[in-house]
Amino acid sequence: MADEGRTTVLVVDDAAAGRYAMGAVLRRAGHSVVPVASAGEALAELDERLRSGALPDLALVDVGLPDMSGFELCRRLKAQPPTAALPVVHFSAAAIAPGDRCQGLDAGGEAYLTVPAEPEEIQAVVRAAVRGARMRNGAEALVRRLTLLSETIVDVQAARTLGELAAAAAEGAARLTRSPAAVFVLGEDGELYSGTSRARARTTLPDAGAHDAVGRLIRRLTAADPRTHDTVVPAPLWPAGFFRPGVCEDARLVLARTEGGTPVCVALPLSGTHATPTDTAGLVSRLAQATALAAQPLLMYQVERHVALTLQHSFLPKQVPEFPGLEVVVRYVPASRQTEIGGDFYAAVSTRGGVLTAVGDVVGHSLEAATVMVEIRHALRAFAVEEADPGVLAARLDQMLQHYHPDVTATVCLALVEPRSGRLRVANAGHIPPLVVHEAGNAEYVKASGPLLGLGLDRPEPTETTLWPTDRLLMVTDGLIETRGIDLSVSMEHLRTAAADAPLGTVALCDTLLHCFGRDRDDDIAMLALRLRLG
Repeated sequence: MADEGRTTVLVVDDAAAGRYAMGAVLRRAGHSVVPVASAGEALAELDERLRSGALPDLALVDVGLPDMSGFELCRRLKAQPPTAALPVVHFSAAAIAPGDRCQGLDAGGEAYLTVPAEPEEIQAVVRAAVRGARMRNGAEALVRRLTLLSETIVDVQAARTLGELAAAAAEGAARLTRSPAAVFVLGEDGELYSGTSRARARTTLPDAGAHDAVGRLIRRLTAADPRTHDTVVPAPLWPAGFFRPGVCEDARLVLARTEGGTPVCVALPLSGTHATPTDTAGLVSRLAQATALAAQPLLMYQVERHVALTLQHSFLPKQVPEFPGLEVVVRYVPASRQTEIGGDFYAAVSTRGGVLTAVGDVVGHSLEAATVMVEIRHALRAFAVEEADPGVLAARLDQMLQHYHPDVTATVCLALVEPRSGRLRVANAGHIPPLVVHEAGNAEYVKASGPLLGLGLDRPEPTETTLWPTDRLLMVTDGLIETRGIDLSVSMEHLRTAAADAPLGTVALCDTLLHCFGRDRDDDIAMLALRLRLG
């Protein structure tokens, strides 16, 4: 709306002289006047103005209109959401009894004028009605924006990654300001995480060079002033097209910091914000601070995830040692950046009774899971110096977990292979059993099962079978195939079918299965494949 002295008044009066007189009084006071002669014309005028987004600030309505009473017109306006907030002042030279005034107020009118009236009275009533409506509308708009802010903060706090957080905050900023918005978080690793409001994201977004430029700009601003602040970046310094494709415009940046000092920035086009800065500055600042608060645990998790990945990469070499008479191939794929790190592992060690291979998974997703994984792997290697039997080793690992980590459980499958004879002994502790893939194009799981490690339950004897020179033995963690909502037995059957159809060779087998199942998984993947080496 315009300022209080420059309002647009819709004057509804069937008498031309009345419209002229009322219009003259209002125009002398600086108001714009839209005169109409009937309720039907008023409704048509308002409908046209609704389409253009330029409703009048007030309707001055004669009670005695020819097509419907001014009271009925007021009721219709108040019953329709687009015009419900339009203030209505009734006036009449004939209907001047107290009951008429009450009827006007009951219909939803803000005031009632008896005409003829002094120009000062008319102007005062118009000012008061407009001022009251603006105060009500302002309060209602503030409540709506506060509700939007609360909803956005809930979405921001529910984000699982910095990318999700930035996108949720950008969408909320766009709803608060009714303009395009972008949010940026500078990660601990120096990477810029960004999100844009959905309407903007549906078009072509700026390239990596523009994002790099924004990252450098935010670093300079936060280095110069570490406090939370609101600043304007002129168009020449802000990449063109960030808010609207092909448009070069000034940017308003609202900056906040996490407790660790990581910058969080809410960016808006200065010229395109429909709400005034005084209306939204505080709310956008609160959104930036809430986003920084929600970013803190995600940033801490990033550090923890980096440590966990470093542990796993350190203790899970891409290649295992050469074993006489045996070819062993391993693969490890960490979960995508959107999920937590787990405790998946593989191992292959030489023992007195043959080559012992293992694939396992510590239950849980955390740095602790990765740490326990390292301990299990070290313990297995230490135990295997004197003991080769997979059943005994499973029992010892079980005892180790109970003693040092009583609240942790793990799954593991141990397979002892004698390269010369192909003899295979398998002890399984709650894990997916090994899959034997035959050259003839079929595959079958070794029938081996047992309780998880860490529960202290009795363990069955290892399963014994023979691995032929044309067979391949595949051991995987459930991260390769487990999908939420799908029974694991169904996924295992899919794996069996895919393995049977895979090309010959251990490398081809692993690569084929990773291609089929291993993309964008929610869990880590550990895989080990082996076969007897001919000759």
